[in-house]
Amino acid sequence: MRDDTTFAKALASVHAAVLRPEVLVEEVPAPTRLAPSALALSGEVIPSRNADDEPIATGRFVLLHDPAAPEPWEGVWRVVTYAKATVEPEVGHDPYVGRVGWSWLTDALESRGLTWRAEAGAVTCVLSESFGALSDREPTVEMEIRASWSPQGGQIDAHLQAWADLLCTIAGLPPLPEGVVALPQRR
Repeated sequence: MRDDTTFAKALASVHAAVLRPEVLVEEVPAPTRLAPSALALSGEVIPSRNADDEPIATGRFVLLHDPAAPEPWEGVWRVVTYAKATVEPEVGHDPYVGRVGWSWLTDALESRGLTWRAEAGAVTCVLSESFGALSDREPTVEMEIRASWSPQGGQIDAHLQAWADLLCTIAGLPPLPEGVVALPQRR
């Protein structure tokens, strides 16, 4: 069963969401088997705002809508995300890195005044060290946060903004100062 009107309204709010200028997003093909209605966005954090530059973080934001409210979702909406960036090598040895990464997500949601249910996810760090002919390469650590949650009370656009905040945090960008608003961008 589809509810095109409700999903269309949510889609319009997502497309109108104002994100930090360093976050470039584009719509990509959405999964077709997870819910009757879906939207997928791919995002990159590029501090120069030049799309030709290398991103310092990447991610995906998928919005699912199912009027049947699948039991595990505890609602009719589900957000499925990931955020990934290279972080300082010391982070890979921190025993609390998972908790810290997860708190970045919940802090981003809370700072937008959002409520959610049925959250689930994982934080992964991969340490890469090179040896032999490649031993001159510095060790790298890649952190990835995979998460899903069920938004409560609407405000789907604010859930996208919280995910964009998470992308900026994992990229190492400082939060915008209180009272500073990101300028709109073209997508």
